[in-house]
Amino acid sequence: MEMKDKVAVITGAGSGIGCAVAQELARRGLKALALVDLSDGLPEVCEKINKETGRTIAYPFKGNTTDAVFRRQVFDAIESRHGTATICVPAAGITRDDLAVRVDKATGKARIYPLENFRLVLEVNLVAPVYWAMEMVARIAEDRHRKGLKRWTPAERIQGTVVFIGSISSQGNKGQVSYASTKAGLEGAAATLTKEAIFHGVRCGVIHPGFTDTPMVRALGNDYIEKNILPYTQLGRLIRTEEIADAICFMISNSAVSGELWADAGWHPSPA
Repeated sequence: MEMKDKVAVITGAGSGIGCAVAQELARRGLKALALVDLSDGLPEVCEKINKETGRTIAYPFKGNTTDAVFRRQVFDAIESRHGTATICVPAAGITRDDLAVRVDKATGKARIYPLENFRLVLEVNLVAPVYWAMEMVARIAEDRHRKGLKRWTPAERIQGTVVFIGSISSQGNKGQVSYASTKAGLEGAAATLTKEAIFHGVRCGVIHPGFTDTPMVRALGNDYIEKNILPYTQLGRLIRTEEIADAICFMISNSAVSGELWADAGWHPSPA
């Protein structure tokens, strides 16, 4: 898929992988970027991108990605200015890590992982990304209908691409029962959606980053990172966000790449 002069929507763009993807896409000649985040620093990200490119291509949209009305407003706004979005990277995500079952040593009573936390992580990490993706597919489908186009044919070239942000935790990770479930869920959603969306010429894939140098990972603390992460990677360091961004752009630009891409830096966790 040719990225030059395309329109993209990226959630979680205020920091981490989402921010890095926005910057990399801007360097590759996109026409417009709708950057979505709850962060107050989002306008600064857009300002930096616009300054680096020498033109106004990045637009900030502050809001909650789980809000359906807000989602539609973002797509409406960017579409009215620059046309239909054809690249979507829903990168917003959260963690609420804790053991699935924790026993109080004093009382012997077991506490189950809070249901409200599971539902929150599910909404942000699984439901929201899938609906941001489907919003783009729907608009591409509508645009094709207006043009009198039906089933997509290869002669038309790829019409759009979605890249979901999975995780190595999708294979299971101690203390991440909710987070791991959502990332595994994205695999099924992407596999199903791509079978349907290709009717309209849209591809869907999942990238599974390893432990990346983001605020989410840094929140684990340096001691945890040094003892429980770095010794089990081939690189011996956290993955840089720009490395993940480059891999995502590879998935977007190379139409022969389908399914899932593991960017895990050789992660091999201990069996304990």
